[in-house]
Amino acid sequence: MSGGEQKPERYYVGVDVGTGSVRAALVDQSGVLLAFADQPIKKWEPQFNHHEQSSEDIWAACCVVTKKVVQGIDLNQIRGLGFDATCSLVVLDKQFRPLPVNHEEDSHRNVIMWLDHRAVSQVNRINETKHSVLQYVGGVMSVEMQAPKLLWLKENLRETCWDKAGHFFDLPDFLSWKATGVTARSLCSLVCKWTYSAERGWDDSFWKMIGLEDFVADNYSKIGNQVLPPGASLGNGLTPEAARDLGLLPGIAVAASLIDAHAGGLGVIGADVKGHGLVCEGQPVTSRLAVICGTSSCHMGISKDPIFVPGVWGPYFSAMVPGFWLNEGGQSVTGKLIDHMVEGHAAFPELQVKATARCQSVYAYLNSHLDLIKKAQPVGFLTVDLHVWPDFHGNRSPLADLTLKGMVTGLKLSQDLDDLAILYLATVQAIALGTRFIIEAMEAAGHSISTLFLCGGLSKNPLFVQMHADITGMPVVLSQEVESVLVGAAILGACASGDFASVQEAMAKMSKVGKVVFPRLQDKK
Repeated sequence: MSGGEQKPERYYVGVDVGTGSVRAALVDQSGVLLAFADQPIKKWEPQFNHHEQSSEDIWAACCVVTKKVVQGIDLNQIRGLGFDATCSLVVLDKQFRPLPVNHEEDSHRNVIMWLDHRAVSQVNRINETKHSVLQYVGGVMSVEMQAPKLLWLKENLRETCWDKAGHFFDLPDFLSWKATGVTARSLCSLVCKWTYSAERGWDDSFWKMIGLEDFVADNYSKIGNQVLPPGASLGNGLTPEAARDLGLLPGIAVAASLIDAHAGGLGVIGADVKGHGLVCEGQPVTSRLAVICGTSSCHMGISKDPIFVPGVWGPYFSAMVPGFWLNEGGQSVTGKLIDHMVEGHAAFPELQVKATARCQSVYAYLNSHLDLIKKAQPVGFLTVDLHVWPDFHGNRSPLADLTLKGMVTGLKLSQDLDDLAILYLATVQAIALGTRFIIEAMEAAGHSISTLFLCGGLSKNPLFVQMHADITGMPVVLSQEVESVLVGAAILGACASGDFASVQEAMAKMSKVGKVVFPRLQDKK
């Protein structure tokens, strides 16, 4: 390169702890994934609706994948590290050792997973208080948030867990503590899952009213009294011990973390859309809805001013994009529901054999099978007599009713592969109609949404994407980088390193449009 030496490339590491695995990526300054690794993590279900993990097992998996993605790289070029994770609850004692969250007193299992529904009675009592903090979670708190789980621990595991506890971390904050030794929490976790307010801090009256006055007494030291915006640099960066564990150099910048869905939102919502013929090109970023769809789905919309949407979480200030209010809709089971419907069908073994013979995934096979049986009409009309109500794990948004159940109507006596394919299609449509239901609630409250930005595992399924476009009537933007959640985590590391002036600048430089899927209007069911 003429005119002086070329500057060495700068890299960032993003680590994403999902429900069943930890994934890591090495990402460059333009948001391209250069290396990827994943590692499964253990899950326990000691009884129905109790879902547990181990923070030691999760950290060990983080170390395995990080070492893999930095192999062969000059470690001096790695400038920053960002974490995202599910909003599971990690419990440690005063010496930061794991405590049991179960009746078996197995302290290895010290994490109550995000999808755990053990605290139903506790959340009902919390909602009966009608406390003002609840207006920031759509009027009704979810059983998946942290206050009901904390109350469950106090009421059920008083001696073995509650009385010994020194630290209750949201999983993303546990990871940044493990990397830096800094117990500061991210605004994202505390605002979205713990009732913290970016403007007013903790509300003493709420914790006293629900029976957790213990936190107020010690100035919230167990749940966080130092709070930083996502992407802020923590302490002195990576500690020597964590650097050894992760295969990185001590002192590299580590960012305040994000919840996994929010990292996905960050990874897609700021993309430069010029030249794709999208209406949102001339509109503010607030016209975009990021949909992060994996095991469950989250619908992230941002606004300049707070908007209260009944049954939709938020408004949360600066919880995803600094300076903007976030509303978060969601569906408790999406990918998990599709698996449940397909794998539980009588024709599933036949499907597995046929898909394997073609070296295809079962979903690629089903998508081509639907094209085969649709004849002259658009594929969406195959389900004219078959309908699914998708709330098999309750409704998160916009009804906020965890007692709701799922339903299939229009069943016949036959159970062949055609029936399975059509049931699969009806399930995908039901999930897309659920997204439309959430968008309609957000728009009725004051949001103005024109374009969907999809990421996560289900965004790799072309049928799922096309149905979302057709059923909402909106174009769907897919990122160039499929692993948008990891790009979001790397964006945090890039911000912490000081290489970008703001999260917004990093988002615009590191997220790129890959493909746009437009609605086929005649297919709207």
